[in-house]
Parts: sequence; structure tokens; C-alpha cells
Amino acid sequence: MVWCGIVTIDKPIGLTSRQIVDKVAKIVRPAKTGHAGTLDPLATGVLVVAVGSATRLISYIQQGRKRYIGQFRLGVRSNTDDVDGQITEGGVWTHITEQMLAEAVAQFVGTISQVPPQFSAVHVGGQRAYKLARQGETVEIDARPVEVHSIDVTQFTPPNFELEIECGSGTYVRSIGRDLGEHFGCGAIMTSLRRLSVGPCRIADAVSFADLDEARLRSALQPALTAVSEFPQRIVDADELRALRQGRMIETGSLSASGPDAEVALIDADRQLVGLARFEGSPPRLQPHIIFPQ
Repeated sequence: MVWCGIVTIDKPIGLTSRQIVDKVAKIVRPAKTGHAGTLDPLATGVLVVAVGSATRLISYIQQGRKRYIGQFRLGVRSNTDDVDGQITEGGVWTHITEQMLAEAVAQFVGTISQVPPQFSAVHVGGQRAYKLARQGETVEIDARPVEVHSIDVTQFTPPNFELEIECGSGTYVRSIGRDLGEHFGCGAIMTSLRRLSVGPCRIADAVSFADLDEARLRSALQPALTAVSEFPQRIVDADELRALRQGRMIETGSLSASGPDAEVALIDADRQLVGLARFEGSPPRLQPHIIFPQ
């Protein structure tokens, strides 16, 4: 079997994303593997693992919207912004009501400026921030724009509360909790996190990591097309596919460009993804930029 596709795994608490990928890698060797969107050991839920040529689509999966359920505690702070760090006392939280919390989360929806946690994978001076933090250094991390599509307060049992968050790539849920705590002047840390979806990959379709073996992986593996299912599709015939493999443009067919960076999923007669193309030239044609091997 030529392994190619993506699998959604329900990551358990306590394991790293790398450990999940390593188990998949042992099953599919010598095919390549990679994951889309790291989950910390504290977090559980959707981890998307790409296999074979589908690893070339990881960046597209990562760009998809993500949905989380996060739980938080008011009145404490942590150097990691979650319960796994060094916890210190914060300020008074007893005056905070559910209505106050609901009103506060509204200001974190939209395109917001967010500072990632000290213990995060962002690069600072050529090194990962978490590596510097583990050495006891406090590093200056620049704020960056992130997109938060929605936040709903789903539970409030003071000092604990729960949020359901839909956001774009690069958003740190820990930072949302931390910044809410600072908004109230009392601090807050994340106590648990569960990812419910990444793009089209949802927890309802996820494979339990404990049950993962070759047979289960084969049955759960989704076609590579799933990763770019929202793209316009162009079915190509044998002659066009041959031209694409030679790096040559093909006609757009009935498609028209929807924007300057618009991309098209190229599909063969068996409705298998063979690559991606972009509109180029005037009049526009389709220029291949990712083509899977035969």
C-alpha cells in the first residue's frame, strides 16, 4: 500500500504531539509523516497527522479554523499561563460575575493583538521562546495579530470558567485566558484544553490514540483531498495530467480566479487529488505548484 492521506487522532493528555506522530510513522514507514498544529501535553483532542505526499499539504491544514474548549481559573498566575507552570497567587476575583465575563470576552473577538506565552514555540532571537524560558530567561515577545472568530462562556462556577473558542492559526488559547485575568486585575490560568476541530477535521471522526494500529489507520485514513476540500476543483484528463507533471500550464476550464492568490485542487478521473495550481497570466491559465508523484 502507498500511504497517502490524513488521519485525525484524539490526542490524550500527557503526551506530546511528536509522540503521536512517531507512532504513526512506525506504522507507515518508509512514508513521510507530519502533524498540523502542535498540542501541548496538557491538551487533548484533534491532532491531524498527514502521511506520504499529503505532508505537502500541512500548511493548508494549519490555516484552517480551529475550535477549542478551554477551562480556566481566576485569581492565580503562572509562568506558563497554564496549570503546568509555577503557580502564584493573583488578585481578588470574588466580585466577577458571569455577565462581566461575557462582556469582557467580547473584546477578544476579531483581529486582536496577542502576546504569545513565554513558554511557546515562537522564535526569539533565533531560538524557541520555551527553550529560553526553561533556562530562566524572561524574553520580550512581540505582540502579533491573530484572528478570533468567536468566544462563548459555556460554564461559570467561580473561580473556574469555561470558554468555547473558534480562532485562526497562531492563536494561543492560554494567552486569551491570561489576558482576561489581567483585564480583571486578578490573573487567570488555563487548567485544561480540548481541541474540537482543525478545518474539516473534527473530533467526531477522530481515532483514539490507544486504539491506533495498522488496520485502524487504514480505515481512518482520509484522502488528501480532504485537506483542501474547500478549494475549487478542476478534473484533469490524462493529457492534462501529463502536461502538469512536466510543469506546463493547462486551461482553466469553467473556473475563474476568485482572488490574486486563488488556488485550485487538481483531481483525476478517480477523484483523487493529484496536485494544486494557481491562476497565472492573461488570459489566466492554471500553473501547477504542487504535483503529487504517480
